[in-house]
Amino acid sequence: MSVDPSTLTLQIYPAKVLRAKAKAIPEVTQEIRDIAKAMIRVMYEEDGVGLAAPQVGLSIRLFVVDVRPDSKRSIASDPLTATDGPMVYINPVLSQPVGPVEPMEEGCLSLPDIRGDVLRPPTITIRALDLEGREFTQTGTELLARCWQHEYDHLEGVLIIDKMTQMSRLRNKTAIRDLERA
Repeated sequence: MSVDPSTLTLQIYPAKVLRAKAKAIPEVTQEIRDIAKAMIRVMYEEDGVGLAAPQVGLSIRLFVVDVRPDSKRSIASDPLTATDGPMVYINPVLSQPVGPVEPMEEGCLSLPDIRGDVLRPPTITIRALDLEGREFTQTGTELLARCWQHEYDHLEGVLIIDKMTQMSRLRNKTAIRDLERA
């Protein structure tokens, strides 16, 4: 692949890479670990809780998440509601959604100043590889589950503007058009 991780920058809609289905990562290499580290840096610089590889211009199945514990979120809960620092998910697969879909306002680093209600199941299970290439499975709920689903959508070329409620889409119509014209 040959990517210089120091050059990774946030891609803004309508960048084409945001609409492409990302390719599986055949092997977890040092380059993939360096890319993940750079993505965590970009996520923090942009004040995000998650970032998918397409958002930094790479059409590969990788995302990073850091949903910090607070008075409502814990790394000890079952299902999980927070991460213990930044987590890397390579070739993730989502399964076992639990509960009726719920609306919650979401934003996206690649869609600046656009926020809207998105319907998602509150609990989901994720299976992925870690930075050593080992498979792991977690079940999360609330913001953590929503973050996994949001970042997974990026790997599928899907954005929040595709999943927003009709009312939210209407509220953001002008802002979306402005991004498309820029």
